[in-house]
Amino acid sequence: MNLNVILSSVAPVADLSNGEKFIEALILMAIGMATVFVVLLIIIGMGKALIALVNKFFPEEVKPVAKAAQAVQTVDQNIQEAINKAIMTLSGGKQSAQKIEKL
Repeated sequence: MNLNVILSSVAPVADLSNGEKFIEALILMAIGMATVFVVLLIIIGMGKALIALVNKFFPEEVKPVAKAAQAVQTVDQNIQEAINKAIMTLSGGKQSAQKIEKL
């Protein structure tokens, strides 16, 4: 059996010019890119829907802020003086700390 007969029975061999092959390649590329774009849109939509469902049925608990945490704590006077001296030394006496608080 001839090899051309076997190949033509599996996939017909078309005699296309280079321009026709190029156009066919561009069409296949456009179809592939459109398919990827649609799949990504579906994934994004499903992700947003999943987030909305989780937030609806399992909302995050809101914890009240403790009053003690809101109070401003001041730094010890010795530490404050040490920080100011360090700032003055590094800046050549041009800068100083106005307010120092613990976070």
